[in-house]
Amino acid sequence: MSPLDTVLTVAGAVLILLGAVLTVVAAFGLLRLPDALGRMHTASKPQTLGIALIAIGLALELRDPLATGMLLLVALLQLLTAPVASQMMSRSAYLAGQYRKDLLVEDETDDER
Repeated sequence: MSPLDTVLTVAGAVLILLGAVLTVVAAFGLLRLPDALGRMHTASKPQTLGIALIAIGLALELRDPLATGMLLLVALLQLLTAPVASQMMSRSAYLAGQYRKDLLVEDETDDER
């Protein structure tokens, strides 16, 4: 095993571990945050970055062009779809009144109602 292989393996393992930690933080946020708007935020931000880090770490571990392409496609689709879906669900929750008004610092969408 060459020194480059060792570096890539360690870097891949660190990225996978970091991605797993971010994904677990997102799961705890879904359980702990008090309203729908906060839950949607935690469902999209750390979870999306966590999956991207896991995909990059796996690509470094596997070193197969076909697997790397598939993992990058998964990460790209996750980066494109999760924030948009979260925004749409948060907007629906806001319009339905499924949030705590006392937690909002500034309500910039109140004038649209």
